[in-house]
Amino acid sequence: MEEKTGQKSRLIHCITNPISMNQCANTILALGARPIMAEHPDEVAEITRTASSLMLNLGSITEARITSMRISLREANGIGIPVTLDAVGAACSTMRRTLVKLLLSSGRFAVIKGNCSEIIALYDDTYKASGVDAKEGTDEDLVMQAALAISAKYKTIVAATGKTDIIASNGEIRKIEGGTAQLSQVTGTGCMLGAVIATYLADKNDVQSVADACAFFKRCGAKAQTDKGIGTFMVNLLDALGEKDGI
Repeated sequence: MEEKTGQKSRLIHCITNPISMNQCANTILALGARPIMAEHPDEVAEITRTASSLMLNLGSITEARITSMRISLREANGIGIPVTLDAVGAACSTMRRTLVKLLLSSGRFAVIKGNCSEIIALYDDTYKASGVDAKEGTDEDLVMQAALAISAKYKTIVAATGKTDIIASNGEIRKIEGGTAQLSQVTGTGCMLGAVIATYLADKNDVQSVADACAFFKRCGAKAQTDKGIGTFMVNLLDALGEKDGI
């Protein structure tokens, strides 16, 4: 996407984890859209009905958040807005993997996003990882196989993120190169990418938007690189997100 995405009229509803809530909200604002992080079960249906896109992030699970996700998913499907599912931790917890499958059986998703390990875990129930980070040296062919299979099964776009982002849709693979290792050295950057994807989908719900979102985020990460420390990197990253096309 050549122009910075987002219109001030676009409201992006995120049910996400408190660890990265601030970063996700500021990411959406940097793109020119408006974030709302409502997650109480008594209000999420009403909030979702006013949104242009919905992001569901499994980074920190509570019973209330699970209930809210299912309510918002139903509402989003009912009004036809795109839903992004960020399968955080699906490789390290049986409960999270089960929740992803419950959500996938409950409604339609425009995008299923996860790091390479999380996408493999949704494909292979025996696959395990420690923590929410991707395993080092994950086999790219296996990631592509998993992404294609999940995309076909759920008729959705799959974004498997890592050093190279792998995007699967309609039996085809796109690879997005670039970025920086510093993106993995601060918490919440994966969640921020989920927010970027959700915001791009609010403008146009297709695989090109997902590819553009991933490429944009990698460019921003590369520009934000610094030798001053991870705090400076995060500030630089937010600054880059607010600039046209991250450059």
